[in-house]
Amino acid sequence: MYFTQYYLDCLSQASYLVGDEGTGQAVIVDPRRDVAEYLDDATAHGLTIVGIINTHFHADFLSGHLELARETGAWIGYGAAAQPEFEVRSLQDGERISLGDVTLEVMATPGHTPESISVLVYEHADDEVAYGVLTGDALFIGDVGRPDLLASVGVTADELGRMLYDSVQHKLMSLPDSVRVFPAHGAGSACGKNLSTERQSTIGEQRAFNYACQPMSEAQFLEVVTAGQPPAPAYFIYNATLNKQERGVRDTDAAAPALTVEQVESALAGGAVLLDARDNQEFAAGHLRGALNVPWDGRTAETIGAVLTPEQQVVIMAPEGQEQDVATRFARIGFDNVLGYVADPEAYLLAHQQDVTRASRLTVGQVADVLDSDDAQIVDIRGEGELEAGMLPGARHIPLAQLVSRAGELDPARPVLLYCAGGWRSSVGASLLRHRGFSDVSDVLGGYGAWSMAHAVAS
Repeated sequence: MYFTQYYLDCLSQASYLVGDEGTGQAVIVDPRRDVAEYLDDATAHGLTIVGIINTHFHADFLSGHLELARETGAWIGYGAAAQPEFEVRSLQDGERISLGDVTLEVMATPGHTPESISVLVYEHADDEVAYGVLTGDALFIGDVGRPDLLASVGVTADELGRMLYDSVQHKLMSLPDSVRVFPAHGAGSACGKNLSTERQSTIGEQRAFNYACQPMSEAQFLEVVTAGQPPAPAYFIYNATLNKQERGVRDTDAAAPALTVEQVESALAGGAVLLDARDNQEFAAGHLRGALNVPWDGRTAETIGAVLTPEQQVVIMAPEGQEQDVATRFARIGFDNVLGYVADPEAYLLAHQQDVTRASRLTVGQVADVLDSDDAQIVDIRGEGELEAGMLPGARHIPLAQLVSRAGELDPARPVLLYCAGGWRSSVGASLLRHRGFSDVSDVLGGYGAWSMAHAVAS
């Protein structure tokens, strides 16, 4: 058997290639939209991709099933409850799919969504115990999929939660302890609240250590699973809807073009947004007024979806060599209005010095003066679960995913100080407020982590 996991840090998303080396047949599970790596790996190992399985209609990224099907002619499989606009193979609970000796078995595990399935992988067709189970968003390492994303029209969060209880407590926990667990997401994903940084586990480990896998009543399960969930970025509904549609297909060799100075000026004059993907310190030292800062080295795709809309046209400014990677991260969430990238950021900024400004980033020592001011608005943009560590005095909580919709709660004429855990998200949030016309915005260098450390030392 050939089995490999592909992991995207920018989305905390995992996809899988499972193949039978005897017959050369393989399937891809939960593919991302840029599919070249799957095709290259299959070719390198003498495999033919015959099937594509999505464990559910994903909300946090645009699945690459249509791209893969175009390139390979493979069938596309979903759980029996799925009703997409395109032709699919309806996968029934208990159905076995033979790739040769390697065999897959479908397990209906609804709850995160009604159509959610898990896929048991048997290295040999007659094995009594599966090698592993691809759990999609039903079971994570340390958590379970949330039932409250409202991506399923006509099904309430309560109904989904009851489905999830049965799927986790009765179906997945009925598997032997030795079965390996391979989820669709890891730490940082908004699809759960307590996801581990580990990328695989076992049923036994989850039975012992996952809070949602402990014996409990249905009511207790619903209470603990839904409490403290992070707000979902606005683009989740867009992606969940798009994943059901017969949408445009991305070319495997798609690339964003380098733009001339004149093309950049024309695009920005026409209303395009400049997405500055440079490091937040480099951005702070000098950037084009009104630019949004989403650094390329973090959860770029999901963050882009929190601060931009799919319809907005975008020009990218990125570190040399990272331009295409940033453009691909837009494509991974279906944001296909990237016009191109600034060919030489340094030269462009030098030629437009009258439009270049700095970003105010305050040290922990400087923050004390702001806190003493009655006029300053202190905003904590961390997730709900992070607040247990404490907050800055007088801070209000507006998670980054809600900053666009709740910016009206803040007075643009008064100073604003934002902070997150370490300074990455706060640079994003501060640039967003400046982009929206706020005149005096700062963020905290090192975030709440630096603040709490300094005060622990002082005490």
